[in-house]
Amino acid sequence: MNLSRADRRLLKELQSDATRPQGDLAELAGMSRTSCWRRIREFEEAGLIERQVAILNPKIAGFNIQVLVLVAMTEHTDENRQGFERHVSLLPEVTECFSVSGDRDYVLHVLVADMDAYNEFLNAQILKHAAVRSASSTFVLRRVKYSTALPL
Repeated sequence: MNLSRADRRLLKELQSDATRPQGDLAELAGMSRTSCWRRIREFEEAGLIERQVAILNPKIAGFNIQVLVLVAMTEHTDENRQGFERHVSLLPEVTECFSVSGDRDYVLHVLVADMDAYNEFLNAQILKHAAVRSASSTFVLRRVKYSTALPL
């Protein structure tokens, strides 16, 4: 998608606070209200703006443990890959899943309330899956940086 300077300013402001009134967004982007409204609709229709959400604080919501789980598959077949990806897509504890290169096949970002919940999750949902050979866990001590904004 070809983005003008005004488009980039508008998208940067939307990524910062999508609840801002459209008149304010238009002014910040240097556009008319009509142009601003039209561009936002075009971005949505093109899939650039996928959705607008509220970003919650995990600790306040009761998720005290974050874990990066590195998963190795038993075999690299389409069936195993698709089955595992379908499985993790249904697990609410998994907030992100990446297919990666290297010694492991997947990296999962997992949020749970406590160590007991993680132990149950790991044993019942990951290690029991037929396509999983092994998994290792790296516990997050603290989040140094977090952003949902693209570097436009």
